[in-house]
Amino acid sequence: MAIHARVMFFAAGLLMAVILMVDRTYAETTQDTDKEIILTVSGDVEGHLFDLADLEAMAQTTISTSTIWTEGVQEFQGVLLKTFLDSLEVTEGTLKVTAINDYAVEVPVSDAVENGPIIAYMHNGNYMPVRDKGPLWLVYPYDADPGYRAEMIYARSIWQLDRIEIQR
Repeated sequence: MAIHARVMFFAAGLLMAVILMVDRTYAETTQDTDKEIILTVSGDVEGHLFDLADLEAMAQTTISTSTIWTEGVQEFQGVLLKTFLDSLEVTEGTLKVTAINDYAVEVPVSDAVENGPIIAYMHNGNYMPVRDKGPLWLVYPYDADPGYRAEMIYARSIWQLDRIEIQR
């Protein structure tokens, strides 16, 4: 039992160190700007670096929906994916969206519709820390359309989103 407890204690300490390192990475700024970059866009568009203020400056959307990861109806605030892509003049292709831990999934640009998914940065009125699926989470309005309650859509609902690669 003592060895098992020590292994569990070590694993918990290691996990905390990784979480703190990720949080510190997001607190750092780039050399070119004083902005705290939370989203990098690259690929078949000119590269863009977004901080929270950049996203908040875009038209805001709030959706209330239940998710398979939370209990009850939740409120998410952010930028409609369509609005975000329109700002980049992206109308077709695929998005390779990647999380802090390098989990990546492809999202067709055709998902970017009015009343569709948002790039959420607030959950129930609070900014989302890395420890709680933040700073960004691609959230679909699951309750609004039965088509959004599918395994493929759940897989696209990436949290800790920090990179988007545009593939046309």
